[in-house]
Parts: sequence; C-alpha cells; structure tokens
Amino acid sequence: MKRKVLATLLCATMVGSMLAGCGGGDSSAATDSVAEDTAADVSEDAGDDAAEAESSGGPYTFGYTCMDGTNPFFVTIEDAIRTAVEAKGDKLISTDPANDVSLQITQIEDMIAQGMDGIFLNPAEAEGILPALDALKEAGVPIVNFDTEVADMSYVSTYAGSDNYNAGKVCGEDLVAKCPDGGPIIVLDSPTMNSVVDRTNGFLDAIEGKGFEIVAQQDAKGNLEVSMGIAEDLLQAHSDVVAIFGGNDPTALGALAAANAAGLTDCKIYGVDGSPDIKSELASGESLIEGTGAQSPVSIAETSVDLMYKIMAGEEVEDRYPVETFLITADNVEEFGTDGWQ
Repeated sequence: MKRKVLATLLCATMVGSMLAGCGGGDSSAATDSVAEDTAADVSEDAGDDAAEAESSGGPYTFGYTCMDGTNPFFVTIEDAIRTAVEAKGDKLISTDPANDVSLQITQIEDMIAQGMDGIFLNPAEAEGILPALDALKEAGVPIVNFDTEVADMSYVSTYAGSDNYNAGKVCGEDLVAKCPDGGPIIVLDSPTMNSVVDRTNGFLDAIEGKGFEIVAQQDAKGNLEVSMGIAEDLLQAHSDVVAIFGGNDPTALGALAAANAAGLTDCKIYGVDGSPDIKSELASGESLIEGTGAQSPVSIAETSVDLMYKIMAGEEVEDRYPVETFLITADNVEEFGTDGWQ
C-alpha cells in the first residue's frame, strides 16, 4: 500500500515538472489538480483494502476431531465441513482418534501447537475429553461441539446435533405398534457416548410399560465388529428375542450379521443414523432391519460451519441448535434414496 502511494506521488511530481519546463500553462495549478486526484485515489484504495480485510477476517485454520473417522456418518460430516471451509479459502486439520479418548486428547494438543482459530469437536468420551477442553480453553480456541455433547457444556461456544432422544423414541414407538404383545429384547448401547445414551433413553421410554423385557443390555461401543461379537454371544442364550435396538447404524448392522448367522427369521432390528447401508437393507424387503431413527449429517455439518463463522465474526450464538430426526422404514425409504445421506 505504501509503495503504491509513493509511486503515485512521484508520478504527480514528474508531471508538474514537465509542465513547468515546457511552459504549458500554470504548473502549480496542474500539480495541485494531480495531487487532488491522487489523494482521492489513495483514499479510495485504502477504503477498498480495509473493506476487503474486514469482510474476509481470515484466512482461518480450523481443527476437526470426531470419535471414529471411519464411521460413514462422520465421514460425511467431515467431507461437508471441509468443503465449506475450503470454499472460503480457509484450512481444516482433521484427526481420527478411533474411539480412543486418550489419543484424541493428544491429537487436540498437537493441533493447538500447530495453531487453530477454532475447532469442530465430537468427543470419543463425554467425560474423558475434559483435559482437552481445558487445554483448548487455555489456548483461547472456541469450540463448536457437534453430534455428541461433552459432559461439561460450559467449555463449548455452541452445540449442533440431532435430537437424539427423539431418534430412539421413534424406533421404540414403531416397535410398540408392531409388537403390541411385547416380548424379550436386546439393547446394544454405548454408555460413554452421550448421543447414544440419549437415543437409548428415548427408546426405553417409548417401550416402558408395553410388555417388553430387556434380557440383555451391553456396551457395543458404537462399532460394527464389536456389536456383532456381542450379539453372537447374546443370541446363543436369547434366540427368542423379538427385537434388538442398536445405538447407531453400525451397531445395528453388526447385530444383523449375528442374527443372520444364528438363523433368526422373526427379529426386528433398529438402528439410529439413516445411513445408506441401513436404507439399502430396508429397501431390499428381505432384511431383519426394521427401521432407523434417521438424522442428517449434512445438516449437522452445515449448521456447525455456519455457527463457527458467526463466532469468528464476533456474533452471539445460542447454546444449542437441534437438528430434526425422524423414522425411516421400508414403507418410506424410497423418499430418501439409498445412495447417500439425507
């Protein structure tokens, strides 16, 4: 900017000198005219530069961490956030702790050392993540918490996530309608994941007093392989279950594999997510998958990015922004398609 001003003033001086040497009129008037034009140009350029700096506010570097980067749900969220951030000319640093909260804490500390303006955070454990939240607070890094709430929400700037209680509740309501006489059921939850806890509570509240008996309730850690192994063991002792509830779609798919291996033909399996894999099972018309409490990772990502840039601009945001959840079954799966997330 300074070089531009000096160059322009130098040209003005040279024009004045040339006019005086050639006797082409009043040199002082010509010089004054050029100087006035120069001052106006400089003022306009300065205003443009200031406006550009104010509007951009960046470039920013953001961090991203979720409990399991291989889960298709989180893959979709990360992709959508990255696309939106990079479209603005900003940078996203992503990590995957693979459901290990100790590793997640270390990865967050590393991102802090690299320098971050804000972080999109989904905890591997609601309680266990607290040391990382302390480090982020000390570093002055604002947190947009998404999908699963941390145990102490006072650390975060805002939260964007599905109405997880309702996602489980709609599954329970569907089960009650289809099994009015009740019966034995298995629940595969994940007590360290607040989102799954909320879903499980919604499901259990919906079936309470409706004649259902929970013959087993175990932690499947939200993982397909883990849930399959647990379900295989449980179904050996409880092959008469009328339903299995999984806290997310990978858990439900693990239970499906176990139920198929056990030869079950009359067991209703529910998940939560609304993933393409689950919707494909529903669309087949031949699966034990009965329904999924669907959420929209795309909407969660878009809401999270919008909130982050509001925070960067110094705007006020609410504590929580719930994203709608709803039931997908074989009856309505065609409305949502099977080749992607809603």
